[in-house]
Parts: sequence; C-alpha cells; structure tokens
Amino acid sequence: MRLLIVEDEVKTGAYLQQGLSEAGFTVDVAITGEDGLHHATTSVYDLIILDIMLPGINGFDILEKLRQNGHLSPVIFLSAKDRVEDRVKGFELGADDYLVKPFSFSELLARIRALLRRGRTIESHLVSVADLNVDFLKRRVTRAGNRIDLTAKEFALLELLIRRKSEVLPKSLIASQVWDMNFDSDTNVVEVAMRRLRSKIDDPFDIKLIKTIRGMGYSLEDPLAS
Repeated sequence: MRLLIVEDEVKTGAYLQQGLSEAGFTVDVAITGEDGLHHATTSVYDLIILDIMLPGINGFDILEKLRQNGHLSPVIFLSAKDRVEDRVKGFELGADDYLVKPFSFSELLARIRALLRRGRTIESHLVSVADLNVDFLKRRVTRAGNRIDLTAKEFALLELLIRRKSEVLPKSLIASQVWDMNFDSDTNVVEVAMRRLRSKIDDPFDIKLIKTIRGMGYSLEDPLAS
C-alpha cells in the first residue's frame, strides 16, 4: 500500500513517514501544496494524508482539484484547524476523515487501516470498458466474450490504464508503477509491453481502446462512452 503525506512541518512529516513505513506502508512526503498536488496527480496512492495550512495551495484546494478531476483515493485531513466549520468544509469537499492535531499516531494508523479496508470492500472488482471486462480479484480478462490471457506485467499495465481511465499516463509514471523503476529514455520496455498488450486486447477487435498521445504517453479510453 502506497501513501502520500502532504505536510509542511518537516518534523511531523518525518515522524509520520517513519511510523507508517514501520507499519508496512510505502510513504512519499511533500512539504508544499504544489508538490503535494503534483505527487497526487502523477502517481497512484491508496490513501493521502493532507494538512490544510500549506505554503502555496492549501489542503482544501488540493482536495477540491483532486475530486473535480476524478481522483477517488481516500483522504484524511490532519490539521490544527479544529473548528466545526473546517471539519464540515473538509467533508463537503470529499474528505473521508478528519483528525485534529495534536493527534495519537495509533489512532491515525487505525483510521488509515479502517479506510483502506472499507475501500477494498466497496471498490468494484469487476470493471468494464466498452466490451472489455476485467475481474481484478480473479485476474480474468475477456473482450467480446473471448478469454484473454495476460502475463503478470501485462495485467498490471492494463490495471493501471483502467484505474486511470481517460488520463494521459506518461512513460515515466507507467515505468514507476508497473516496474518500480525510474524511466530511462534509452529503454523501450514500456513501448514493448504496450505493444504486446495491444496485440491481445486491441488488434483483434475493430474498436481500439489504448491511445498513443504523441510526445505525452498513453491513455485508455472508452469510445462508446457519452
């Protein structure tokens, strides 16, 4: 599970990163609003811990932008702002939880785990894009009723494209999420994998789902969606 902490208090951010890493999470930290928004929109996180009073873009604005752009990752506000009005505003913008500083780390950890459990329960494991159907639990892929066998990496690549449907994903993001590697412009690993995936889920069918956005990356789109 990968978490993002957006916190301008360096000591608090380091404390959270260490504690959550020891609890088994992969943790990224951003100390400005702009940095946090960039991380949240260019990487995939299972949960975001967000301060409100940040340099640059504040936490309320970050969450509003994320929700407007369709990002559904659970968000916990962790803030010294303890007024009822602030908590209400946070929830109205789409926050999943709100914890006031000073806080108990054990309580924060319990809330994180509860949200992640809830997310796994309510998130549909059956997803359809046009006539492509994917069962994430059984790792089963069919298109137009035809079973499609994918390798582990091909399935991971397809899952990333579906989870971020209609977004343009740069090669650097794909490389980091699927192969856990920094993108090297001299390698063609992403192009090769995308070509193999296309040969299975696109080439035999009239309707093409995977688009190449020249100079930017790749996107999976449903041409039948209104």
